[in-house]
Amino acid sequence: MPQSISIVIPAFNEESRLPDTLRKIEQYFVTSQWPEHEIIVVDDGSTDGTVKAAEGFAAANANIRVLRNPGNRGKGYSVRHGMLEARLEWCLFSDADLSTPIAELDKLAAAARRDNVPVAIGSRALDRSLVGVHQSAFREMSGKFFNAVMQVTIGLPIKDTQCGFKLFRRDVAREAFSRQTLERWGFDVEVLFIARQLGHRIAEVPVRWDNAEGSKLSIWSGATAFLELAKVRLNSLRGLYN
Repeated sequence: MPQSISIVIPAFNEESRLPDTLRKIEQYFVTSQWPEHEIIVVDDGSTDGTVKAAEGFAAANANIRVLRNPGNRGKGYSVRHGMLEARLEWCLFSDADLSTPIAELDKLAAAARRDNVPVAIGSRALDRSLVGVHQSAFREMSGKFFNAVMQVTIGLPIKDTQCGFKLFRRDVAREAFSRQTLERWGFDVEVLFIARQLGHRIAEVPVRWDNAEGSKLSIWSGATAFLELAKVRLNSLRGLYN
């Protein structure tokens, strides 16, 4: 088992869900095999009490840090901000709603150790029986279509790039996220593509997942993600990831 881990949580208007999420993560570490951890909440210009809630937990727990973006910049910007600020050996980013339970980290860590890879990502596509609460039929079909287009456009051999539960060894996280250019929903594809371009292997691991109401992803945002695939391809051809 790796010795230390940073958990990065991007948060935009998560006042209602964030306290329970932080409690669950801290409870996980009470009995986990990770002897050292930190939790980094990255506020993306929230207009509710997200910052106040996060800072309240941070004041009582030295393992929790709160970072603030310069306004609302997007999930990709938030994750990059947190991953580049992470201090420990491994770095996981997780959605604030814990749609993938934090205990699934054990599966990613085991895959990273077993396969000797620096990146392990959660996947809903490898074993759909692990999906407890599904998205709408339209959202699920859109996700499958996006993945098909992604594989044709940039050739990543991954079944599910969009599950918000990804583990990176810190040195690889710094390599990939420092080259990231996309700040919104296409960033997952971009950082995985960069990691592969730099010669790093990626383990895709089936994880439990439950759709949580209140998703910040709109139809327009989803459509924009398709355009961002073309940006990744163009950036690669221009050598921006070298």
